[in-house]
Amino acid sequence: MKINTQKKLLYVAIVVIPIIITAILFFNYQVNKEVAKNKAHAEWVASIHQRQWDSYINKVVSSLNILSLSIQTNIDTPEEMDNLLRKVFTNEHIYGGLFLLDNKGKTLAGVNDTYDSVDISEEDYILEVINSKDLVISNREEVLSNGQKVIGIAMPILSEHNRLDSIITAYLRVDYLINITKMLSSEENIAIMNGQKETILYINDGATLSTNVISMPIDRLPWTIIVELEKTNIWNVVKSNIWILLFFILIFHLIYLTLILYYQRKGREEETKQNEIQKLELVGNLAASSAHEIRNPLTGIKGLIQLLSEKHLDQQDQLYFSIIQKEIVRINEIVSQFLILGKPTAQKKHKMNLKSIIAELDPLIISEANLYNVNYIETIPEQDIFILGIADQMKQVLLNLTKNALEAMENGGQLELTVRTIHSNVFITIIDNGIGMSSQQLKKIFEPFNTSKESGTGLGLVVCKRIIESFDGEIQISSREKKGTRVNIILPLME
Repeated sequence: MKINTQKKLLYVAIVVIPIIITAILFFNYQVNKEVAKNKAHAEWVASIHQRQWDSYINKVVSSLNILSLSIQTNIDTPEEMDNLLRKVFTNEHIYGGLFLLDNKGKTLAGVNDTYDSVDISEEDYILEVINSKDLVISNREEVLSNGQKVIGIAMPILSEHNRLDSIITAYLRVDYLINITKMLSSEENIAIMNGQKETILYINDGATLSTNVISMPIDRLPWTIIVELEKTNIWNVVKSNIWILLFFILIFHLIYLTLILYYQRKGREEETKQNEIQKLELVGNLAASSAHEIRNPLTGIKGLIQLLSEKHLDQQDQLYFSIIQKEIVRINEIVSQFLILGKPTAQKKHKMNLKSIIAELDPLIISEANLYNVNYIETIPEQDIFILGIADQMKQVLLNLTKNALEAMENGGQLELTVRTIHSNVFITIIDNGIGMSSQQLKKIFEPFNTSKESGTGLGLVVCKRIIESFDGEIQISSREKKGTRVNIILPLME
């Protein structure tokens, strides 16, 4: 139950929460990207219409300029004025009407189709032209008697002394401007706003603009083009990027599965380690509780075999007796190793000189090396090296390791024992160039009862490891097949 809860919490922490955070951040980025795209498109649309409106206004202004020159130079009678205005009106479809006003704003001439004797002298843009003597465009729509919507534009005609002689007024057809705008972009919602921030023209009939818009001023007019940004469709953004979200989901699940496998393997390793510890404790406790019961019969058996060997002198009998004696000794050694496994710190540790211990072992190591035709090299510092431990157990470790090294060099070789001090530790290194071990063998060297020797117990390295650890030290072994083995022992120094 506890494991399932841990897995659920790990799944939430590794998969659910990161996916939610990633999805929010990613889709927020995609939505902002889409908004920026829509904004750029709206700005592009506004710039097109800005140029288009500027072009038409310039065209209207040029036409009115030509018309004013013609009126000043060639027109003498009202009939000629009406004919000229009618001719211009017929050729330019943008006009909804043309008028000639005096300097007070009273109508002098106009196009018959739209001229209805309405006095426009009080219109704001007419009064502004009279005062400013400059071109002025109306800030609002006007509706003619025929129902046509127009926007007024007025241009002053000045004399040589810069006095206002008359005013040319033109009505620009709203439907014509809207149609031109729709031809360029029929899908966007577009409006025209005057200088007083009032919307005077909607391009799409009946449309209303939201607050999510961009604006761009028209150069020749005191107006602004308003383009509504396209609404971002969140669902379309999700659909177009769902595969990326699925990719993130897959990645986080792979991370989760990798962690689960890692923790499972670590758990199995820990379980195996605990099993080994329990196995050693069981063996040690069993040996500790029954060591005397085993050794006492062994002592009796060993004595009786000695007596029988003295009585039966036959060569065949002597061979049997020697084998029995060796096996009794072997049993006794196994029981001793069991005791160390069970209680490695049972004895009191003392200060000991590592250099003296190695010196006492030298004759044994050298004689064994000579038997195996091995060249023994020893490198030890001149000064004394003191550590805390049990001398007999330290000797057992060094003899065990050197014996393993010598047995790995059946055809001769070289054995090196090096001792060096680094900071507060002493490093004991034993190197041989024997048959070495494979990576699989190396993984199992500290497992109880694991041995590659026919007569081995599989407890030697386990005992060595337990002894070194009881001295607060560490043992490391590396090996390569047909290259040899290297053993490093690290122990804390005593001041």
